[in-house]
Amino acid sequence: MDTNTHPQQLPTTIRAFQEALDARDADAALATLTPQAVISDVGETYSGKEALRRFVSEAGAEFTYTDEITKVSRYGEIWVVSHHLEGDFPGGKADLDYRFALAGERIERLDIVLG
Repeated sequence: MDTNTHPQQLPTTIRAFQEALDARDADAALATLTPQAVISDVGETYSGKEALRRFVSEAGAEFTYTDEITKVSRYGEIWVVSHHLEGDFPGGKADLDYRFALAGERIERLDIVLG
């Protein structure tokens, strides 16, 4: 079932993670993840505290870009946050879906895929 929602209706954990990711605040981002969390970013997978810290701190840091949330959906227990990015990265524009799976109040899995 696809339920379109407003970004403010996202669970607090997801909003906190996205804010931490935007700020490159690894400690705040890691606090939203379960110990066994896995992040997959367009095919590259990160797990374990140090790899996840590196992902939050470094992913996309070499580029300047804008990031606009274009849609928020919920499919059962999966939250999907669609982003539109524009910047100085190859191609200049990208649409990405951030697919979050929660375990209780924390993020257990995040899959970032081309939208």
